[in-house]
Amino acid sequence: MARRKKQAEGLGDTVEQVLEVTGIAKVAKWVMGEDCGCEERKQKLNELFPYNKPECLLEDEYEFLTWWFSETRNQMRPSEQLRILEIYNRTFHKNMQPTSCGSCLRDVLQKLKTLTDEYGK
Repeated sequence: MARRKKQAEGLGDTVEQVLEVTGIAKVAKWVMGEDCGCEERKQKLNELFPYNKPECLLEDEYEFLTWWFSETRNQMRPSEQLRILEIYNRTFHKNMQPTSCGSCLRDVLQKLKTLTDEYGK
């Protein structure tokens, strides 16, 4: 059974994987020695270009979301949608606008629910 590879955290991990697959990483280590600067490059690229790393929730955002998810809801007021999208856009670095698309809002709420649940652990 094959081992699962660690999911890439950012561009640095992706570059590292490409260099290893093509064999360039081995050549660089052979030419430059064990410390070729690859690890520093990887960390810097991961910091500059992270993949899907959400920002932390603020206290008032967490309180609003725990209140929101405490009940089963069938409807959403426009003011609630604005607040939810404001939180979503800030934490996930998106620019989603208010919408009547139910599946779009479902995806937003699922991501926020997952994030809120992580805080509850």
